[in-house]
Amino acid sequence: MQVIETLAQGLKRELKVVIPADEMEARMNERLVEVKDRVRINGFRPGKVPVAHLKKVYGKSIMADLVNEIVREKPTEILTSRGEKSATQPEIGMTEDEAEADKILKAEADFEFTVAYEIIPPIELKDASGIKVTREVVDVGEDEVNEQIERIAESARTYESKKGKAANGDRVTIDYLGKVDGEAFDGGKDADAELVLGSNRFIPGFEEQLVGAKAGDEKTITVTFPADYPAANLAGKEATFDVTVKDVAAAAPIEINDELATKLGLESVDKLKEIVRGQIESQFGSITRQKVKRQLLDQLDELYQFDTPERLVDAEFENIWRQINTDLQQAGKTFADEDTTEEEARAEYRKLAERRVRLGLVLSEIGEKAGVQVSDDEMQNSLFQQLRQFPGQEKEIIEYFRNTPGAAASLRAPLFEEKVVDHLLTEVSVTDKKVSKEELTAEDDADEKPAKKTASKKKAAAKADAAEGEEAAAPKRKAPAKKKASDESAE
Repeated sequence: MQVIETLAQGLKRELKVVIPADEMEARMNERLVEVKDRVRINGFRPGKVPVAHLKKVYGKSIMADLVNEIVREKPTEILTSRGEKSATQPEIGMTEDEAEADKILKAEADFEFTVAYEIIPPIELKDASGIKVTREVVDVGEDEVNEQIERIAESARTYESKKGKAANGDRVTIDYLGKVDGEAFDGGKDADAELVLGSNRFIPGFEEQLVGAKAGDEKTITVTFPADYPAANLAGKEATFDVTVKDVAAAAPIEINDELATKLGLESVDKLKEIVRGQIESQFGSITRQKVKRQLLDQLDELYQFDTPERLVDAEFENIWRQINTDLQQAGKTFADEDTTEEEARAEYRKLAERRVRLGLVLSEIGEKAGVQVSDDEMQNSLFQQLRQFPGQEKEIIEYFRNTPGAAASLRAPLFEEKVVDHLLTEVSVTDKKVSKEELTAEDDADEKPAKKTASKKKAAAKADAAEGEEAAAPKRKAPAKKKASDESAE
């Protein structure tokens, strides 16, 4: 077998592999001898079929199997012998000429094929001790815990119907029908909807016009959808809502006690406080972790500069670009609305993709050299987390990960990356800094890469730079009259 390098340009490689016809024939004859005792052909006793006859009957099919085995196994062997790693699955090229292919199957011509691939560039690991990161830490005080418990108690608050006019803080039960230009619009209708006045769950001006209403009242409310309302067909438009008030209920007082804890399935208010404190610490810890990781990745990005495999960058870019276009479509916006052009956006996200691929290769090399491993138990736990997100679809998800090539790797990759980050944090300089909750949760303009700071770009930058876990989906509201999820984060 001959291996001839026909292209070595940057990271791109192409090899021509030639296996002489006599070598292919010898392999075929070995296979024919192996199957001689197993085949059954009329007119011949078992094991007595002449090899020449077997070749005539089965030669081409056996040769086809050999060709498939060679193109499946040889590229990996060849790359290993060359000390190279392919960034993606190598592309195999074979003759498309039927006459030439027939000669190969008859062992009358050399079997030639090409292997095209991009190598993963050699990465020389650098000393990470000069990297310095600041870990922002928030002390969770009693006020923070009590404030969160107040919110929990608010969500569990009971209401009792009352006579008289509705006031802020009361809960009204209403039917409504929304119209724009006299025509009802999709999602603008609901029955027995419960709304706490003053909660700001509906668009501005809606709740205020229900203050003073009584059970049995029918009102027509006029409001204007915000200009940035996510439904483009409603944004900035005036709408009317025909509202029937069916009930007005006053809120019972909030009491933080063991009775509230019992209502929530806990044994005591002390246990409630313990759990809430743990949840807050976990939330703050997650933000701290992402900020530390961002600092680490930014400095690794400055430390390592090398060409990245184009195909990997293409794949990463397509993932980011698909998400960007989905976000714009859902928001009913264009690139012009984001103060950019499609060409500029493509160039910027291409840079993000290159950065993401480069950092991925660096982290992979660091993890490999450090002996970082992802255990079966960790993989199992990750799969269980996936199953919990989709109750009722457990069987389909398990089948997907069992039968889909690369699916298991999609579980392993984020686990491996986080463990590599953990390893790096033992080697770099980490300084703890006490900060307030507001300082920790403040948006960092430096996180927005590239320079333009649109919402969709920020999301892509976060995904490309930090490889964070998926966001929890905000609960979908039933009527478009209600505010978008991002406006309700304080609830």
